[in-house]
Amino acid sequence: MRIGQGYDAHRFELGKPLVLGGVRVEHDAGLLAHSDGDVLIHAVCDALLGAAALGDIGQHFSDQDAAFENIDSRVLLRKVVELIAENGFAVGNVDSTIVAQKPKLATYVLPMREVLAQDLKVPVSSVSIKATTTEKMGFTGRGEGIAAQAIVLLVEAT
Repeated sequence: MRIGQGYDAHRFELGKPLVLGGVRVEHDAGLLAHSDGDVLIHAVCDALLGAAALGDIGQHFSDQDAAFENIDSRVLLRKVVELIAENGFAVGNVDSTIVAQKPKLATYVLPMREVLAQDLKVPVSSVSIKATTTEKMGFTGRGEGIAAQAIVLLVEAT
């Protein structure tokens, strides 16, 4: 077994759609990034790559590469899962936390779990997504952006 952790954060940008966990979330701003800015998927990708000792998301999908500009982060996640499989691993489970003062995310958690489970090739019961605030402290508390953390367990592929 291998354990990995990932973290990502992006600031809000007006006029962009907000995508978290591969799901479009109703909000007045999206996240500024080279890709679609999906901090949850980026954190999961980093956790997966870290668990397999394969570097980080930036090493595989550079923000200097035009091929990844505005890319759907689900595409990146699927590529990471393929890379993990090529190295003899499969996802055991994912535990993640989204840190955001706004928007409220409770109604989006199950759809996010379903999307991630599909891309990770695991049952929904193997994907945990929690959402929390920082009680108005720090950049997330001031509503400047969103952060996400993820921990994954990799197992030997069968």
